[in-house]
Amino acid sequence: MIASLVNGAPGNRVSILDRGLQFGDGLFETLAVNRNQPCLWQAHMRRLETGCARLGIAMPAAEILKQESRQLLGDLEQAVLKITITRGSSMRGYAPADGPVTRILSLFSWDGPATGSVPVSISSWRLGLNPSLAGLKHLNRLEQVMARRALPPNAREAILMDIDDRVVEGIAANLFLQQDERLLTPRINDCGVAGVVRQLILDTAADMGVKVEEAHVDLDALLAADGLYLSSSLLGIRPVKTILGEDWRPSVPMHPLLQEVQSRIFQA
Repeated sequence: MIASLVNGAPGNRVSILDRGLQFGDGLFETLAVNRNQPCLWQAHMRRLETGCARLGIAMPAAEILKQESRQLLGDLEQAVLKITITRGSSMRGYAPADGPVTRILSLFSWDGPATGSVPVSISSWRLGLNPSLAGLKHLNRLEQVMARRALPPNAREAILMDIDDRVVEGIAANLFLQQDERLLTPRINDCGVAGVVRQLILDTAADMGVKVEEAHVDLDALLAADGLYLSSSLLGIRPVKTILGEDWRPSVPMHPLLQEVQSRIFQA
């Protein structure tokens, strides 16, 4: 870690009573910083605001977060900026106390946007179903931690399914499948994260008049796809060319919509 701010002050410690530590009671955003600018800032702020509203957490003013981000960044050209918001501190027990939220901004080293394909595996870990929390980038990430712990050494990502064996996402990325000129992405109504790049793809598709279907996807459908892509704020849009343990290879070039969005993600 390069530097961090806790409630606007330099430091890297929070109270042992903080609800983010006690219960995972909060949200976070992970932003790529390119050319000294946090990429997709407005999209991240919209998702953070939506998450705070759904969890009943007071959203810090976006302008404060922006100012503190600038303070941390200084003249650094490339980095990863993580913004964490918790409900604040309370005593033992689930009932939250009325008090100020905790905001944590931390900065990490990053070499900038990578290129090339990403080898993936198919995870044996399953995501639980909880429509009330589906889509949120909340702090409860134990499922992803365990899936990442089980990742084979020759894989960079894994395909996660839910307890009904429906494909949902990667450990830290959303998925897009291409069949000829058709694009689809797994639904995240019951579990999974609504990624900002995923949303950018859907919004751009609507602007361009391109249909992207949100659908339930099983493993057979995924393995029958002509192309598979991972999307996230740090990956951008990256092709999958190898699914470990499966005789699968992509057979079509990247869809023009995905190419268009890829060109926008890391713009300063």
